[in-house]
Amino acid sequence: MTLSTVPSYDGERIPDRDGRAVVLGAGVAGLLAARVLADAFEAVTVIERDPLPDVAEPRRGVPQGNHVHVLLEGGRAAIDDLCPGFSDDVTASGGVITSGTEFRIYVQGDTLRTDHQSLHLATRALYEHTVRRRVASLEGVEMRSGCQFVDYVADGESTAVEGVTIRNRESDRERLVADLVVDATGRTSRTPEWLETHGYDRPPVDEVEIDIGYASTFVERPPDDRRGVSLEAEAPRTRGAFLVPVEGDRWLVNLHGVHGDHPPTDPDGFEAFAATLPFPIVSEILSDHPMTDGDVAFYPFPSNRRYRYEKLDRFPDGLVVVGDAIASFNPVNGQGMSVAALEALLLHHALVKTGRDGLELEFFDDAAAVVDVAWNLSVGGDLAFSQTEGELPRGAAAYDWYVNRLIRRAHTDVRLADVLWSVFMLERPPSVLFRPRVVWRAFGPIPGRGEKRIRQATDP
Repeated sequence: MTLSTVPSYDGERIPDRDGRAVVLGAGVAGLLAARVLADAFEAVTVIERDPLPDVAEPRRGVPQGNHVHVLLEGGRAAIDDLCPGFSDDVTASGGVITSGTEFRIYVQGDTLRTDHQSLHLATRALYEHTVRRRVASLEGVEMRSGCQFVDYVADGESTAVEGVTIRNRESDRERLVADLVVDATGRTSRTPEWLETHGYDRPPVDEVEIDIGYASTFVERPPDDRRGVSLEAEAPRTRGAFLVPVEGDRWLVNLHGVHGDHPPTDPDGFEAFAATLPFPIVSEILSDHPMTDGDVAFYPFPSNRRYRYEKLDRFPDGLVVVGDAIASFNPVNGQGMSVAALEALLLHHALVKTGRDGLELEFFDDAAAVVDVAWNLSVGGDLAFSQTEGELPRGAAAYDWYVNRLIRRAHTDVRLADVLWSVFMLERPPSVLFRPRVVWRAFGPIPGRGEKRIRQATDP
């Protein structure tokens, strides 16, 4: 599933509000889950171990918060659906909207002709702060920061989760009774271990090792310069970069390397690493514009990981898992926040469909279809490296060969670039790449002067 196949939010079809829900984690996934639950529960309590700042700044417990976070178009539109005006708020706070001519995608040896596309760009801190401010203002929502999740509270036979135990700001243990608990604690989720301890099967795990190292810094940016670039590491080239214009008249410059080819964190080494890339703009920006403070943050990411909750036959009532706690992807693909946003829409529709009877497995089945798309896009590129360990999804080799052909044609074919962009942005499903008009552009004559034009590749 992608934006075009996930039904829109329907505020007219929500159950009566009663009971309490608890959400563990105040990242984007947890906040959007809380937004949905506020429709169905009289009280929604969001538990977060970090202090929650009143301004847009990285949280201490989010080490990746200082790095590039791209909100894909499918995710941005989904958040706007749930929180109307979200994008306008981000822009009003300094977020940057770039056109396809300003933000270039360098892939397979050249740039895509994405002249008609745009991106809404900002730091993760600003995205998260904007969502948090909106969710916190909803009736019945309480944000409890500085609280540590300790354990789930289950009924006598562990057939249902009935709340959580937390350690509050005074370091005292406190039990919160809840009709539904949402685990949005990310890759550190303890739900698989809890299931095993209480007589359930652990969810099967898919894992693809990539050993990527991320280094990022802020660079001063002229206010009217909105240039950006995506230059992901792609086999056999183990190095890549992102240059993203963000709020505060800054660029967020990211360098990354896979399978141990990690960028250095000292400014001189950082610039030397950038100079080895095939697309010169990142190196030029670093040479021509000073870093804002000279600090370079580093973040390691060992592997793509996916928990297959949808394959479980038994699961306790009253517990749902979302976001990175289900699947976390190679961060260079920028999929995490957008997948979480689409999952929030699916959680809304699962509540509408089931109420609370059978909600858990209904949601996991639906969420798997969203994760499938992002997972196959992410691990397909990672498995192209000979060093990568992991299982290639069925049919992925042929699919990747075809997509690579489309990409090479899209260097000069703006229509192919547009349809590819819509898939990469989680707006449209990969099946659109196999429509007859797209296949024709992939294998037919290269469009040129004098050739009869055909309808746009993204047309039905």
